[in-house]
Amino acid sequence: MGDYSEFTLKVRAMLAIYRWRRIDPMPWAEPRVPLAKANVGLISTAGLVLPDQPHFDESVKGGDYSFRELPSSTDPRILVETHRSDAFSREGLAEDRNLVFPIERMHELERDGVIGRFNPRCLSFMGSISAPARLVAETAPAAAELFARDGVDVALLVPV
Repeated sequence: MGDYSEFTLKVRAMLAIYRWRRIDPMPWAEPRVPLAKANVGLISTAGLVLPDQPHFDESVKGGDYSFRELPSSTDPRILVETHRSDAFSREGLAEDRNLVFPIERMHELERDGVIGRFNPRCLSFMGSISAPARLVAETAPAAAELFARDGVDVALLVPV
């Protein structure tokens, strides 16, 4: 875990004035099936896109609340990082996309029988959304509907 002092002055200033929202905890939901039989979806907030997909839009006030669908067969080395935040180091991400979008690890878990199936559709969001109302009201339900149609039992969220 990093230390507050590691952030740039710009990021520390933003954190000092940001209007943090209190969100009530979500109730715990027990998985309906054992993990070894579950269809597992993958979601990341690293702002990754395929080379032919539109980048996340940095000009959207409060953050681009859209998402991109990525096939689970994607080679993570071809993914383009379009995350707008400058509050984290991209060194590890540049070296290994699996740190923020563990496609290869998910295939290993499927192959080893730890999970039943790695869902063919993955989702990529932009992190650093400072105005999440549209994300919560529009985008998250649409993403959840896609995973529900896919029969996803459990989703792994990798926040960046």
